Amino acid sequence: METVLSGIQFGESPRWHQGRLWLSDWGAHELIALDPSGERQLLARVASFPFCFDWLPDGRLLVVHSARRVLLRREADGAFVTHAELGRLSAGAWNEIVVDGRGNAYVNGSGFDLMTGEPYAPGTIVVVSPDGAARAVADGLAFPNGMVVTPDNATLIVAESYASRLTAFDIGRDGGLSNRRVWAELPGDHPDGICLDVEGALWSADVANKHCVRVGEGGTVLQRVDLDRGCFACTLGGADRTTLYLIAREWDSSDLSKGMGTGQVLRLQAPAAGAGWPGA
Repeated sequence: METVLSGIQFGESPRWHQGRLWLSDWGAHELIALDPSGERQLLARVASFPFCFDWLPDGRLLVVHSARRVLLRREADGAFVTHAELGRLSAGAWNEIVVDGRGNAYVNGSGFDLMTGEPYAPGTIVVVSPDGAARAVADGLAFPNGMVVTPDNATLIVAESYASRLTAFDIGRDGGLSNRRVWAELPGDHPDGICLDVEGALWSADVANKHCVRVGEGGTVLQRVDLDRGCFACTLGGADRTTLYLIAREWDSSDLSKGMGTGQVLRLQAPAAGAGWPGA
């Protein structure tokens, strides 16, 4: 395992895009990209904690601006405009996003704001169509976190961090979600960021257990990568998408301000290439 970058305040939401690793630094309010050598470029400043991002099929960037409770879209001239209003659909913080191959953006909200100490409330997934229309498509989720969509656009899988499980939905032609089911139980784990590979396995990051596990549908653990700090997110990138990138940071749940500046980007070789969305 190789350390690509250190000194990140609070890294999250890694994506492999156009030959580089992109990620959010929530603590610094920066969207950054790293080339394969680790050279860093600042791409945008986003005054929100948290904020996650993905791309429409036409290449325009979408950013979940939780502080303003909107989904932003960056236009060709670099300006950010409102793609969808999210505030009316759920309370609490807005978190992860995945855009499928048809341009539907799935965004989840936790139902409460962990960082400000609000009491727990169940979370929601909304779908935003390419024209910006937004509606709720799933609720009652136990702190929804990372999400992926399978290559056939047929299934969405979400990490439920507070339920120690990965949950799957069928995706309808209108973007709606149905047939909710457990994809994998992960007893004792708290799945956070996830990514999918061509063999149908999922990598799942875990902060409290300081590891990232590769699991098959049903919950069989196929591989485990242990770290010396919490693992918040993961993605498969590189030229052939067989490099596993891990976003890690020291974490103290009793004091959320601790650990700033201890963030790292790590990488190692994976047994199978990335698949589905978020895509390359």
